[in-house]
Amino acid sequence: MRTRLPALALALAVPASLALTGAPAAAQPDQHPLSWHPVPVDTTQGLRGLDAVSHKTAWVSGSAGGVWRTTNGGADWVDVSPDGAEGLAFRDIEAHSARHASVLSIGNGPDSRIYTTSDGGQTWHLAFVNDDPAAFYDCMDFFPGGRRGLAMSDPVDGKFRVLATDDGGRSWDVVPADGMPPAVDGEFGFAASGTCLVTEGPRDAWIASGGAASRIFHSRDRGLTWEVTEAPIPAGPTAGVYGLAFRNRHEGVAVGGDFTVPANGVDGSGRTGDGATWQSGGDLGGYRSGVDWVSRHSDTLIAVGPTGSDVSTDAGSTWSTFDTVGYDSVVCTRQRLCWASGPGGRVATMGTSRH
Repeated sequence: MRTRLPALALALAVPASLALTGAPAAAQPDQHPLSWHPVPVDTTQGLRGLDAVSHKTAWVSGSAGGVWRTTNGGADWVDVSPDGAEGLAFRDIEAHSARHASVLSIGNGPDSRIYTTSDGGQTWHLAFVNDDPAAFYDCMDFFPGGRRGLAMSDPVDGKFRVLATDDGGRSWDVVPADGMPPAVDGEFGFAASGTCLVTEGPRDAWIASGGAASRIFHSRDRGLTWEVTEAPIPAGPTAGVYGLAFRNRHEGVAVGGDFTVPANGVDGSGRTGDGATWQSGGDLGGYRSGVDWVSRHSDTLIAVGPTGSDVSTDAGSTWSTFDTVGYDSVVCTRQRLCWASGPGGRVATMGTSRH
């Protein structure tokens, strides 16, 4: 029997006393009305790829070629892994329904691939295999409607490389690099939660970077041309912006830090009110790889990382830790139910499902 967690699904309204006004210290989980309810997958694979279509239907992808799907809120998971994908690291999965999804594997050369299914994972179409040894694809996302999608590689010949599809992920082509600003030598993306590239609305997309530079790239024309600005999250060899989330084309949040210092969340977030310029957000409870808005109509956000989960109820200005279990990715649905996934087949939900 599944335990209901009404605080999140009804409004995810955290008492004002939990919002921090200074640098946040990690709070004890029992001080908060929020908690994750485990719905684990029967696997030991790390599950960084996550997408949730609704409170019932979600997809996860794993570190050794696995893909699983649930259509009953996580009570049961079906292994729908592509044939022959056992050696691939699936770091991002994007689903449009219980039947249609695309999954991306990372790595140099042919290890970077995209598979697409239109029958719930019974069969998969190998839609893209990278043939450039200099390319390493990190993440992807689709615009509303599911036809147009973008995928991002670390810089090739001095610029981030972008793939595009206009047929729902069945075929992909490299976007000409003319509209992409030069990368800084040593700048790259983080394939940590599938959110280093995100879209919002019919035309806007963003790319997050780290390494030698911590920056955020913005496209207003479906990935053809890009502008870039500095991010407020510090750069470093293993530091920068790991995840992005937008609730409209103007209001967005960035999270990150340094995954080699997982307990340090100082200067770990940023926020924008115009989609283009960024300012510092609140300190986090540690390095965070994923973030999402609970609702487009709420100021509440959830961020996750290896040392726990944080909540913000003021659009990313301040954060408070409510859980210390490690997750890598988080996605919230229109029913205000959030899903999280992470190491060792770990998946959880938070909220009361609306029927």
